[in-house]
Amino acid sequence: MDSAAASTHVYDDVRRPASRAPRALATEAVHAGRDDLARQGLHAPPIDLSTTYPSYDSRAEAARIDAFATTGAEPDGPPVYGRLGNPTVARFETALARLEGTESAVAFASGMAALSAVLLARASTGLRHVVAVRPLYGCSDHLLTAGLLGSEVTWTDPAGIADALRPDTGLVMVESPANPTLAEVDLRAVAHACGSVPLLADNTFATPVLQRPAEQGARLVLHSATKYLGGHGDVLAGVVACDEEFAGQLRQIRFATGGVLHPLAGYLLLRGLSTLPVRVRAASATAAELARRLAADPHVARVHYPRIGGAMIAFEVHGDPHEVIAGVRLVTPAVSLGSVDTLIQHPASISHRIVDERERRGAGVSDRLLRLSVGLEDVDDLWDDLRTAIAMSASATVSATAQAPERGAAVV
Repeated sequence: MDSAAASTHVYDDVRRPASRAPRALATEAVHAGRDDLARQGLHAPPIDLSTTYPSYDSRAEAARIDAFATTGAEPDGPPVYGRLGNPTVARFETALARLEGTESAVAFASGMAALSAVLLARASTGLRHVVAVRPLYGCSDHLLTAGLLGSEVTWTDPAGIADALRPDTGLVMVESPANPTLAEVDLRAVAHACGSVPLLADNTFATPVLQRPAEQGARLVLHSATKYLGGHGDVLAGVVACDEEFAGQLRQIRFATGGVLHPLAGYLLLRGLSTLPVRVRAASATAAELARRLAADPHVARVHYPRIGGAMIAFEVHGDPHEVIAGVRLVTPAVSLGSVDTLIQHPASISHRIVDERERRGAGVSDRLLRLSVGLEDVDDLWDDLRTAIAMSASATVSATAQAPERGAAVV
């Protein structure tokens, strides 16, 4: 087989695996995107760092470019240019689509780049109006509210979605569990209310381990892949899982705007997916226990933990939340989430600071709310650190200490 044919074979196999029986999520996490490796005599996926690729048939190249411009479909044959596609990134996209149960997935340089591409794709067809449910991640909220990409947003609760739709509505957006309050919505009911308007569900917190929004009617599933999909705090990325028709539109936007994912990031994400079910389930078990202990702590006013489970907890303290941030030693006070180590942050100061204060509080993001991303540490070590920091916060706030209830907080 000549080199050109070999390249074609390798690249095509990434996206077009042989038909096979359905596999469990844990199995897909390990093998999806890697189905062709054994046939090549490889065990670990290769990293293709090329930005461009040779082609001695410029007529055929022109035809492939024309085809991409028409539909956004991945060009047949070997790669063309790094902004149009990359084999390593394609492996991650294939794997994530399998885990989410969609036809395709398109990766971007960040979660916000992914959301921006969705909004631009809808706006390009004249559908600039978005219906959204708060809370959302703070920067998503800001992108919609500020109309930075020419969009107009109507904020509503889940029950008001159908009434909020207009002829120019191009998207309905929800996040469940939501950042940072962990509020949940009935995705199937929301999808029904959307009618023919695409539903975009941000699945960053739940991951496909806990829910697959496409099975409940969402056409688009958004991830900040920086979080659980990568899982180690060392990669920045975003991805949209969707049907192939919408994927073609997103690839065209990605090509035009340049929000591409670096191949090394694609490699790290593919590796992260292989342990995703193990990491999410282990961290979720620890989070459930920490939520129970926090609810029994007299210095904690309220605990938010989703019915679906997961590794995220939000809780409100009677004392000064800033003192809790300052008092942790094992837990890392930092933005982001989904890493192997536990992170804590104060949303009103950081992740949701950009949201209007009145709107922020109306969405349940109080000034005493803290968001905890639980990692893989021992539960007792984490609890000792949190309990000490929370107690110190209560001691530093005399009025809060005097009003602390005798019983613990309720889990909501």
